[in-house]
Amino acid sequence: MNDNELLHAYRKLWSNRTLSVGSDEKKTLEEAIKKELLDEMTHPRVRKSPDKKLLDALKRIIAADISPEEKLELISKHMEMYEKILTK
Repeated sequence: MNDNELLHAYRKLWSNRTLSVGSDEKKTLEEAIKKELLDEMTHPRVRKSPDKKLLDALKRIIAADISPEEKLELISKHMEMYEKILTK
């Protein structure tokens, strides 16, 4: 699955969010997932931990109307970004 297809699948998880795409779909997707896991769209006082945000994301992916392959790829990408966040 290429980066453009994966980004399209990610967009299906968020029907009410706009996601501007630059020239690099992979970077756009990684930044969006990082922003999601760090809960940057929420006021700092009520932000959830990356652990809780990852769990929420996995539940959303599992419940989404996307192919099993897309689900697996998105879960993998979320885990990759989560590990990067923890090692910083």
